[in-house]
Amino acid sequence: MGGRKEDRAGRDALVETLNTLDSCSSRQTRLPLLPPFLPFLPFLPFLPFLPFLPFLPLPPYNARMATAEALARWMRQQLGGSTARGFVIGLSGGLDSAVVARLAQLAAPGNVLAVILPCHGDPQDERDAMLVAARFSMTTARVDLARGYDALIEEAQAAYYALPEQMRAAMPADPLRGRVPLANIKPRVRMSTLYYFANALNYLVAGTGNRSELSIGYFTKYGDGGCDLLPIGQLEKSEVRALARELNIPEAIIDRTPTAGLWIGQTDEEEMGFTYKDLERYLEEGPQAVSPALAMRIERLIRAGEHKRQLPPMPDPD
Repeated sequence: MGGRKEDRAGRDALVETLNTLDSCSSRQTRLPLLPPFLPFLPFLPFLPFLPFLPFLPLPPYNARMATAEALARWMRQQLGGSTARGFVIGLSGGLDSAVVARLAQLAAPGNVLAVILPCHGDPQDERDAMLVAARFSMTTARVDLARGYDALIEEAQAAYYALPEQMRAAMPADPLRGRVPLANIKPRVRMSTLYYFANALNYLVAGTGNRSELSIGYFTKYGDGGCDLLPIGQLEKSEVRALARELNIPEAIIDRTPTAGLWIGQTDEEEMGFTYKDLERYLEEGPQAVSPALAMRIERLIRAGEHKRQLPPMPDPD
């Protein structure tokens, strides 16, 4: 009996010893548990502001640059749908041509030619054109049209005055209108020159007319109106100006007085007889937004210029 008690006591002591060793081993190898929120401790200072996050201002949406990107993409699509390789633009020194030239660069980098075409104009026009070309590192070509223009005018006028007197039209009372036959030759010669380069390079001629001018026919038929596409034809003058700022067009170009360069000192608004601002108010809000006299003048120009916006009429087939 005594031996059994001793054996039982020994086993109990051995079990107690093993339990003690296991307890010690567990304490040595078990890692402490991390608090579940510890990874988020660096963000705790911002917790009070979480309810206000939905109301924090987002970066402004740049609608003008979105327009520039959309127009450049559209020009790229027009190029892709043709067999042409790039664009040629007449760089006049004015706002519209600067914007179109820059859009063409975005649409077809390395495949844009800006052509400068002086013809008895204001020397500042050429300086402004070169300013734009230098700002954007444009490839340029310069063709002085003065001698060709002079020779053409001399021959044309000689032929005109040889006509029977009863056939020749009386001089218009408005001196501005009297300049038109000669002045319109300039944009037509310029467009012929642009198409020379376009045909030689297999490029498209990008026109520079805007919606304000197109709506009243303020462009020369088969002159600056002759082109393959009109990238800014849906933009009013103020929208073109705003777009120019987003495109980083030089401020001197943006702020200059709009002119078609038909003769020295000529300005768009003087020739139109109203401001671009008044015209845009009519286009946006209707005739009631301007004076009755101005509305009548604008509507008369719209009707008179309709033939410029249409293909030449043809008789109906029998």
